[in-house]
Amino acid sequence: MTLRCFVIGHPIAHSRSPLIHGTWLEQHGLDGSYERIDVAPSDLPGFVARIRAGEFTGGNVTVPHKEAMLPLLDEVSEAARAIGAVNTIWRENGRLYGDNTDAAGFLGHLDATTPGWQDGIRTALLIGAGGAARAIAYALKSRGMARIILANRGRERAHELARVLGAPLQARDWDERDALVGEADLIVNTTSLGMKGQPPLALDLAHLRSGTIVDDIVYVPLKTALLTQAEARGGVIVDGLGMLLHQAVPGFARWFGVVPSVTPALRARLERDILGA
Repeated sequence: MTLRCFVIGHPIAHSRSPLIHGTWLEQHGLDGSYERIDVAPSDLPGFVARIRAGEFTGGNVTVPHKEAMLPLLDEVSEAARAIGAVNTIWRENGRLYGDNTDAAGFLGHLDATTPGWQDGIRTALLIGAGGAARAIAYALKSRGMARIILANRGRERAHELARVLGAPLQARDWDERDALVGEADLIVNTTSLGMKGQPPLALDLAHLRSGTIVDDIVYVPLKTALLTQAEARGGVIVDGLGMLLHQAVPGFARWFGVVPSVTPALRARLERDILGA
């Protein structure tokens, strides 16, 4: 029986998840499918009913459903509960389960591309306080980061995230972000600013210290203006494509029973797709 899986969102046409999972299905010769499905917010409960009825094995959840999906599931992982969102769900013995693999994807990419990145790193500066920031802050806290600073245009949202996740998170005013660059050993843009079609990220890297890791979760373009500037100033740059690839691994393993690999060939395939868009 063909195992049907999906990625849902609204809109969803831009998603490259089908290319990732389709490559793995082809590589392992599995009888499965993975498709984009546009689900409007009002239609989400009805779609969940289709999963419960057995139409799908599981799938991925993206904007705007990551938080709304939580109360519709029977059980969620500790990470999903702490982050307040799910991006991966599956059906098992008539029950629906959810997880958030964004944190694992973020760490997996850093571990793979910048081995030993934690050595000597004490302070992380996160730009933004949305869903991605929650996942990344959770990930860094799980690795024992001594200090995690949140800088967000909306002050209240940053303070709320710091309150929910607790120490070592601390919120600072948006106007302090440029000065905070000089204190950080790791800087992460967790927003969509700098993405193709979005406004640029207003962050001055004049105080960036050589060797500071600068990670941008945006992957269109592959090298954002932030990464270009960081590289020119001696920063160690990490793009967002690897996080997308690594966060996909646990879901595929759960649905199809095979742990796939993030290979240079797979990354190159996605790069060609992005550059051709």
